[in-house]
Amino acid sequence: MSQIKAWLDLLRLHFLPAWPAIFCGGLFLGFAVHGGFSLELAVKAVLIAVFGFEAGFILNDLIDVDYDKKDVERDLTKYFRPFHTRPLAAGVISVRSAWVLFGVFMLIAVGLTLSLPFPHSLCVMVIGLYSLPTEAFYQLKKRDQNFPWSQLIGRTDFALFPVAGYLCVAHPDPTALAIFAFFYPLAEAHLGINDLIDVKNDQARGMKTIPILFGINGGKAWIAGFSALHILIAATLLYLFPAVVPAWFLLGFALIFLANIICLQERLPIPKLAALPLIHVTMFIYALSLIVQGFGK
Repeated sequence: MSQIKAWLDLLRLHFLPAWPAIFCGGLFLGFAVHGGFSLELAVKAVLIAVFGFEAGFILNDLIDVDYDKKDVERDLTKYFRPFHTRPLAAGVISVRSAWVLFGVFMLIAVGLTLSLPFPHSLCVMVIGLYSLPTEAFYQLKKRDQNFPWSQLIGRTDFALFPVAGYLCVAHPDPTALAIFAFFYPLAEAHLGINDLIDVKNDQARGMKTIPILFGINGGKAWIAGFSALHILIAATLLYLFPAVVPAWFLLGFALIFLANIICLQERLPIPKLAALPLIHVTMFIYALSLIVQGFGK
């Protein structure tokens, strides 16, 4: 049973519905814009998202296995992992076993991607081949930097995730660029909240995250600035694509605003960890709204 729990923690399995939802948000936006709904394609997209993102999780832990042993607080560990452990750092799962599972998941994701119609398969594969080394760059670069290159470049992989879903049925076009522009500032705000919550662990690890580079107030400014940029871009997209992007994105804006209030507060009895699920719920709302819109077409 302990091994099962360890594998579930490695895979962050209770977050499993989130990744295919975000990927399929892009896919169903493609259906809404271009038509041609396909149940087979939707199933493939779900599986690509699951195996691709889970492979990224495993890679994250493999790269940071020695640094994760230095954690002094477990708030994020408890939030992201159902049984509150880092199984590689604790030695419950061997590094070799994790590499094997990473390879299996990658082969499955690549096989499913190659089964997509050409040239969509090529577009999605290019994003996948970009995203994994970018994730590694993010993990490694933040150990030694004087400017937040790891954060600015590293989170492009997450912003490209819904773009990859869109390209399963569409071609690179202004809508694909709009999806990226929409998600990228939100990914950066999300990252800033993570760093603000985990600042003591990052200090112990020697990581150069946003609050360590720019101070706690600088970290809060990062979150607020990218949140404002996201809402500005999202509002523009609401105007440009009123038939595609539902107006109830406004609920997401309200949750982002509340998350910023929590991060900015100093002594209110609300832990900053409470801001993180608000961002995750916002992403899920965005994704579901696009999926529902795609079904409507």
